Amino acid sequence: MLVGTCVAALAVVILGQTYLSSAVDEQVSRNARLNAAIGHYEKDLVEIKSLKSKIHDVIERKKVVENLQLNRSRAVILLDEITRKLPEGVYLKSLKQQGQEISIVGVADTNARVATLVRNINDSEHLASPNLLEIKSESVNNSRQNIFTLNLTQKISESKEAANSTISATQVKKLLDH
Repeated sequence: MLVGTCVAALAVVILGQTYLSSAVDEQVSRNARLNAAIGHYEKDLVEIKSLKSKIHDVIERKKVVENLQLNRSRAVILLDEITRKLPEGVYLKSLKQQGQEISIVGVADTNARVATLVRNINDSEHLASPNLLEIKSESVNNSRQNIFTLNLTQKISESKEAANSTISATQVKKLLDH
């Protein structure tokens, strides 16, 4: 009976050992599959981050192109608007633009014509903030001329298409952040 009990105990220990060994092997196999899946997902995450970066770069380039498209006609609009607002008897000697700031040096027959130019610019859709810096009266070829310096700004008007594309770019950016 003692031998039978020892054999039964030995059989239980061997069965337990076999069961535990098989359970450990199965868990190791599961862990290996999970680690492989994690590695695959980490590669996917790296690719997603790369794609997000590329999308962000494309959106930035798109914004630059849109700004160039908007600004492409600004010089034409500026020159057209200035010629339309220029009264008779006023001539321009120089026109300089830095960003939105514009500096004009010109010659006028009278101070009243310069004042008319300032009023016309005030009423303009595309020009704003005229600031008359100086008027100098000079004699040239026995005639009186008033040389003036005028600073003003060019108004920026965004088209509806640009506003819509900015909104869509913002929406894409929000999607990327999530």
